Amino acid sequence: MELPESGDLQVMYTEEKILERVRELGAEISADYAGQMPVLVAILKGSVIFLSDLLRSIRLPVQVDFMAITSFESGGKPGVARILKDLDIPVSGRPVIIVEDIIDTGLTAGYLVRNLLARDPRSLQICTLLDRTVRRLVDLPLKYVGFDVPDTFIVGYGLDYRQEYRNLPFIGVLPEEAMED
Repeated sequence: MELPESGDLQVMYTEEKILERVRELGAEISADYAGQMPVLVAILKGSVIFLSDLLRSIRLPVQVDFMAITSFESGGKPGVARILKDLDIPVSGRPVIIVEDIIDTGLTAGYLVRNLLARDPRSLQICTLLDRTVRRLVDLPLKYVGFDVPDTFIVGYGLDYRQEYRNLPFIGVLPEEAMED
């Protein structure tokens, strides 16, 4: 399979638009955490590309760690979250920023927030590139948001469909026919 070009997908956000917004988020974080060294907790796998660009946009020392979380689903409904990969860096007394590619229902992010708050960080904020508020089931305090997105299936810039499309430099809408097997 060849990587689709932007003409093959309806482009929601171009590479340039994404990078511009990520630089703005990096500047906000740099200003808000001046004189501190926050721990950025990236959620695998989707947030890796966003994290890479965000890191280059933050103008202060940071530490980075990763978590992997899965959500078991039953009958197509959101399920129970479980940690597959935990932090290596202790976060007690530290400012922590969760870095996500997309916040959808908020169930998994809500679980993550509760889990990390139990570790006694100095502060805990969420930075997400994409916020799908239309599907939100859990109220979350999102401090840094790149874009609000509609309820459509999107891929690219870390977002996947069956582990494909993550490496697209833009975010596009995946047509339904591309999801048919």
